[in-house]
Amino acid sequence: MVMQQYLLTYSGVVFALYLHHVIRAIEVPLDLSQPPTITEQSVKDYIVDPRDNIFIECEAKGNPVPTFSWTRNGKFFNVAKDPKVSMQRRSGTLVIDFRGGGRPEDYEGEYQCSARNEYGTALSSKILLQVSRSPLWPKEHLDLVEIDEGSPLTLKCNPPPGLPPPVIFWMSSSMEPIHQDKRVSQGQNGDLYFSNVMLQDAQTDYSCNARFHFTHTIQQKNPYTLKVQTKNPHNETSFRNHTDMYSARGVMETTPSFMYPYGTSSNQIVLRGVDLLLECIASGVPAPDIMWYKKGGELPTDKTKLENFNKALRITNVSEEDSGEYFCLASNKMGSIRHTISVRVKAAPYWLDEPQNLILAPGEDGRLVCRANGNPKPTIQWLVNGEPIESAPPNPSREVAGDTIVFRDTQIGSSAVYQCNASNEHGYLLANAFVSVLDVPPRILAPRNQLIKVIQYNRTLLDCPFFGSPIPTLRWFKNGQGSALDGENYQRHENGSLEINMARKEDQGIYTCVATNILGKAENQVRLEIKDPTRIVRGPEDLIVKRGSMVRLDCRIKHDSTLKLTVTWLKDDTPLYIGNRMKKEDDGLIIYGVAEKDQGDYTCVASTELDKDSAKAFLTVLERPERPRDLELTDLAERSVRLTWIPGDDNNSPITDYVVQFEEDKFQPGSWYNHSRYPGSVNSAVLRLSPYVNYQFRVIAVNEVGSSLPSLPSERYHTIGASPEINPTGVRGAGTQKNNMEITWTPLNATQAYGPNLRYIVNWRQRDTRESWSNETVRTTRHVVWNTPIYVPYEIKVQAENDFGRAPEPDVIIGYSGEDYPKAAPTDIRLKVLNSTAVSLQWSRVYPDTIQGQLKEYRAYFWRESSLLKNLWVSKKRQSVGFVGDRPRGIVSRLFPYSNYKLEMVVVNGRGDGPRSEIKEFTTPEGVPSAPRYIRIRQPNLETITLEWDHPEHPNGILTGYNLRYQAFNGSKTGRTLVETFSPNQTRFTLKRTDPISRYRFFLRARTQVGDGESIVEESPAPLNEAYTKNHVDIATQGWFIGLMCAIALLVLILLIVCFIKRSRGGKYPVREKVEVLDHEDHKVDDPSFDYSDEDNKEPPGSHTSLDGTIKQESDDSLVDYGEGGEGQFNEDGSFIGQYTVKKDKEETEGNESSEATSPVNAIYSLA
Repeated sequence: MVMQQYLLTYSGVVFALYLHHVIRAIEVPLDLSQPPTITEQSVKDYIVDPRDNIFIECEAKGNPVPTFSWTRNGKFFNVAKDPKVSMQRRSGTLVIDFRGGGRPEDYEGEYQCSARNEYGTALSSKILLQVSRSPLWPKEHLDLVEIDEGSPLTLKCNPPPGLPPPVIFWMSSSMEPIHQDKRVSQGQNGDLYFSNVMLQDAQTDYSCNARFHFTHTIQQKNPYTLKVQTKNPHNETSFRNHTDMYSARGVMETTPSFMYPYGTSSNQIVLRGVDLLLECIASGVPAPDIMWYKKGGELPTDKTKLENFNKALRITNVSEEDSGEYFCLASNKMGSIRHTISVRVKAAPYWLDEPQNLILAPGEDGRLVCRANGNPKPTIQWLVNGEPIESAPPNPSREVAGDTIVFRDTQIGSSAVYQCNASNEHGYLLANAFVSVLDVPPRILAPRNQLIKVIQYNRTLLDCPFFGSPIPTLRWFKNGQGSALDGENYQRHENGSLEINMARKEDQGIYTCVATNILGKAENQVRLEIKDPTRIVRGPEDLIVKRGSMVRLDCRIKHDSTLKLTVTWLKDDTPLYIGNRMKKEDDGLIIYGVAEKDQGDYTCVASTELDKDSAKAFLTVLERPERPRDLELTDLAERSVRLTWIPGDDNNSPITDYVVQFEEDKFQPGSWYNHSRYPGSVNSAVLRLSPYVNYQFRVIAVNEVGSSLPSLPSERYHTIGASPEINPTGVRGAGTQKNNMEITWTPLNATQAYGPNLRYIVNWRQRDTRESWSNETVRTTRHVVWNTPIYVPYEIKVQAENDFGRAPEPDVIIGYSGEDYPKAAPTDIRLKVLNSTAVSLQWSRVYPDTIQGQLKEYRAYFWRESSLLKNLWVSKKRQSVGFVGDRPRGIVSRLFPYSNYKLEMVVVNGRGDGPRSEIKEFTTPEGVPSAPRYIRIRQPNLETITLEWDHPEHPNGILTGYNLRYQAFNGSKTGRTLVETFSPNQTRFTLKRTDPISRYRFFLRARTQVGDGESIVEESPAPLNEAYTKNHVDIATQGWFIGLMCAIALLVLILLIVCFIKRSRGGKYPVREKVEVLDHEDHKVDDPSFDYSDEDNKEPPGSHTSLDGTIKQESDDSLVDYGEGGEGQFNEDGSFIGQYTVKKDKEETEGNESSEATSPVNAIYSLA
């Protein structure tokens, strides 16, 4: 993070500029009489656009308001006589209007403006008016330029002389820029220099273009056409990788020689303050390098710049110290040469002491000083009111002494404007300074009671501009007491300003400035407030992020709370547009989905009206690399080639790998495949190739972020053919029908074919028969052999062949012809019941020749015939379990207890099931029941808890009763466990509570003769109301509650009476409907209990189990309910791997409602 701080005072945003003028001459207020002062004027060398009207500026101030006149070429210019010329109102600015026609060139010349009033005359500088010119290029015919390769060449431009001079650049006639480098470049005179000509220079023509500033037009010279004579006419690309292109072309290498400037030395004169431009252009083979030196010293590094491929040296803002001898050294491997340039610095006049306005009181003395320097030394001439001082009326109080005029005992009426002209052969300076004799008491020119705010520890100025004649003295006081402020932390300036070097909190207060002269005094107050600086306490930090991520740039700020803070963000020093991907927060900036364009410098700028602070950080975005380019194939061989490429930009993340891909145009044109991978540090690799492939390559660069786009493809390279070296893989023989065998294989790819007309020789024969091989040549990837015996083994071979020959002898693969259904079923099936859910099976295996294929498994099909419970419907859907391999036993599990089952078995091969065995029947014994369907807990009052439950969904036998375990608990404390036993028909239990606070946890199980089943667990609800629990008050016995119930009853009675009266009068009020609604609502609140049961398991009405085990309802239970409705499957040992599915009762109603009397208290609990 880079912190940049700016502390600016409110009393003048540009404090440094203000300090530069703190000792300036005191200005005379415009309400006082004073001579004219020129305030605005056009530049001395004034070039105008001929298409526009001409404005020659001249503005002045004075009291009385000055009048203006002009001279042209030293003679009075009568503006009134020329209808095209006018002066702007209350101004001296000349306007020359060409809307009615006219030639701007007729008004060229040297103009000077005079501004006069009764106190004197001020002059402007002499303004040389010139009209811009854009002359046409002279018509010329340029001959064909014939030149030997390696020779130097200069193409002349000779642009037409324009005003101002045009900008020169070279292009082809098709407007393509001419590429320039150290061999080919444009000189400052506009000519195009070739250090040596090469063959490729003739591939284009060369046209010099001139762009004119005012007209914004470009004029093009007729193009030069080159014909380069070469000793080696080979194509350019044949020398591309040659280590020495010149010797390869037969071009002789030469030592440098200068094309500009000529000879070994030259002179150059430059004026002080402008830029010095030195130029050296040299020829040679190879093109020389240019170095610059200064004799007897170092080049001024702070203002030196090399340009035009080091052929030009620019020194900005030249001063006398830059005079001396400079030399350029041109060198190549054949030698070097130098040229010396002697530089002399001349100077137009420049001010050492410019005359300033002089304000004097009657009887005072004063002086005007005009000192200037230049080379040669300028001459000084004084004028008064625009006339040479020598011809002015004599003034006894004035004495001219060279560059100084002394005034003694001046009197009112001596006011005038004096001009000082300093000139030499390179230019002139003209300055106006008036002498004004006034008698004025002090006055303060600043607004009264100013408020100045300044940042703590900053330098500030308290401004108090004043005027008076004689010049008043000024003193400063703080808080209206003490001595005048000066010294230590304070500094007084002659213009009245008080400078505080370092503003501290104790400097806050009211400051008074007092101006005094012999005619009186004046004062003003300035209130100073010291503010805390604005500081970025945590700024953004340099970050490196991946494209598409989110990034946060911090900017936490501390500032003076009384100042308004503004936070702005800059990107690359320009205001940042906060789009929808960015979010500006009080203490930072968030960028979502960072893109490549987001990379750059981010600056947080915190500013108030007084100061600002900034912090900068650089955000680096890691992007996928740019694609490699310029792929080239070299070192071409039968089985290899060298591929070279130029890496693309890594986009801030180093390239880790290069992936080389190839494409061939015979088998799968347009499809690209990975060939090889190389480290990111290389850009050339030798690629191993296969025969008879028309290769084309491309390269992909990989970095941490991802892969680049593929490069453009290389040129193609076709390798010669050969016989295949490998045979197909994945050879397999298998029947698709009972009388065939299909032979398949994985074919060779494009890089394995090795030649044209790839084909496959397929050989087969039955194993162990000694018969001869059958064969067939195919071009596909399969072959079908028909009329085969059922499931016999075959020996198979597949060999590749092309026009160049065959592959090596292939390996023999064993395959089989097609299968048929098994012919026999398992016999002697024996069952043994293991438990209530599983039986074991044993059987006799079938003979192998009856299988007619590959044995997959022995499979048992079984289904539930009925339940031993009366009136229980069951699903008879068939299920199966397989026993893989040639085995004689297995287990069938996950059966339903207390049920009758049937079972049969088959043999399974690859074709399918064989015939079914005889059906076996068996019965599963009784098992333990499942959990009760639900348990419902009700609290009719605080003394009892009522439990209701439903029978198990799967009894799995005859129910013998229920076991209930329960215990009280309060938080982490639990009571002892109590046990209750119930008959199978009982589904309700009422518990007397031991206290009204504790809750209860219930565990309920059903049981058969085998044992207890799964339990269902429920807890009683939390206590209703703490106040009720503490006080044990029955609301029904409270008087307020009885009164409320009576009021409600009375309102209902009145409502019924009104309804009957309304109906008797013919109204149609729906009393019956209303009463039904009320009755319905009453029924809703009739139940005083709390229902915590599962609504999906409500008990069907009347579904009670009797002691004899019969179920008194029509049941939909079946094997579907137990999961037999699905495709139940079993694993090898007979364990069930299907899934249970639960079928809910079609109609579920809430039965066994509480028979307790409903009390008002219970009704309220129920409503709660």
